Amino acid sequence: MNLPEKVTIVEVGPRDGLQNEPGVVATEVKVGFIDRLARTGLSVVEATSFVHPTWVPQLADAAEVLAGIDPVDGVRYPVLVPNEHGLDRALEAGVGEVAVFGAASETFSERNLGRGIDASLQMFAPVVGRATAAGLRVRGYVSTVCGCPYQGEVPSDDVRRVTSALLELGCHEVSLGDTIGVGTPRQVQELVHAVAADVGVDRLAVHLHDTYGQGLANTLAAFEAGVTIADTSAGGLGGCPFAPGATGNLATEDLVYALHGSGVETGVDLEALVDTTAWMAEQLDRPPVSRVARAILAKRDAH
Repeated sequence: MNLPEKVTIVEVGPRDGLQNEPGVVATEVKVGFIDRLARTGLSVVEATSFVHPTWVPQLADAAEVLAGIDPVDGVRYPVLVPNEHGLDRALEAGVGEVAVFGAASETFSERNLGRGIDASLQMFAPVVGRATAAGLRVRGYVSTVCGCPYQGEVPSDDVRRVTSALLELGCHEVSLGDTIGVGTPRQVQELVHAVAADVGVDRLAVHLHDTYGQGLANTLAAFEAGVTIADTSAGGLGGCPFAPGATGNLATEDLVYALHGSGVETGVDLEALVDTTAWMAEQLDRPPVSRVARAILAKRDAH
C-alpha cells in the first residue's frame, strides 16, 4: 500500500460520538473524556458543538465543557457552529477554531439545516468571514458524500461544488463525510481524486462512517489517494441515526492500530487511547464497539 509517512487524526468522539447518546452524559464526564484524549498524543480533539439545545440536547453544556477542559499544549480543540448565533457563543467561550457543517445532498441539507445547499452556503458566509477575521481557523464539513438516506446516490459533481464553495468562503480544510457509511474503497478514491483535481488534496480530510463495516478500508483508500487527515471516534462512539442499530464512526484505535502496523506515524499512544476508550465505556455502561479495544482489553484480562 502506498500510504503517507504521517497522518493527522481528528478525534470527534466528544462531539459526533456523544451527540446521539440517548442518556444525558454529565459535563464532568465529557471534560474527563476530552482531557484523557488530549493526553494520548492526539493533536486535534473536537470538543463540542454550539448548536441550539433543542436540536442537540446532549451538547447544551458546550460552554461549561470548554471552561472545564485542562488544555494540553499543542492540542487544538475545535467546535462546531451552525450559524452566527453559534459563532457568537463560541467566541464568547474563547475558542480558537470552529467548523461549519454543510451537505452535498440537497434533500439532506433541507432536512438537517432547514434550507437547501445554496441557502446554507449563504448562512455560512458571515460565519466563516467573521471567524477568520477574528483569527480563528475554520473547517468545513460536507456530509453525504457517498450517498444520502433520502435521495440515494449523490453525484460527485455536487460534492466538488460544495467543497470548492466552502474553501472559497475561507475554510482552511474540508472534511468529506460518508454520513451513512455506504461508500466503498474504490468509490472513495475516485471521489477524492475528483475533488482534489479542483482544490488540491492537501485541503481535504475524510470522515468515513463504519455502518457497513467499510470505515477502515475506506479511510486507508483515501490515504492512498493522498489525503493525510481523517476523523475518527474513540471506541467507535456515535451511532448512525439513519441506520438504527448500526455503528457509526470509525473507531480511532482501529485506525491507529492499522496505521502503526503499516509504518505510518500518528503521534498517538495506542495503549493510552485504549485506556481512555475503556474509561468512557465504563461511564456509558456498555462495551466499546472497537475491535482493537476489545482485543487489547481481552488480552490484558487474560494476563
